[in-house]
Amino acid sequence: MLLALAQAEQAARGGDVPVGAVVLAPDGTTVLAVGHNEREATGDPTAHAEVLAVRRAARQLGTWRLTDCTLVVTLEPCTMCAGALVQSRVDRIVYGARDEKAGAVGSLWDVVRDRRLNHRPEVIEGVLADRCAGLLTEFFRDR
Repeated sequence: MLLALAQAEQAARGGDVPVGAVVLAPDGTTVLAVGHNEREATGDPTAHAEVLAVRRAARQLGTWRLTDCTLVVTLEPCTMCAGALVQSRVDRIVYGARDEKAGAVGSLWDVVRDRRLNHRPEVIEGVLADRCAGLLTEFFRDR
């Protein structure tokens, strides 16, 4: 999560909402890819930290299936990102702060645990939640 927080700080320095993500290899320690929000930097509405990290991890592995991989992200994924995580077959999602307004991994919706879907990753929430939330609060307070 500390690496994801460093990515989130990088997003904030670039004027983007401070969200950072890391994809870990099946061994749980090797970093396959990182990402941070780049919507403002690129003008791409899909340039969320999770989507960018998943794309980079897939490129690194040479396959779209991220079986046995873990995504670590500072903020609970939105519906777009939750859908991308299900589609990429990520086995585990670890996130920091809950997103009561747009979260799709338990807060507002629970896309990833919908029994109608063919893949349901494990979810671990609240890792360094106060620190992750504090970064977001500070960013928006400054705006």
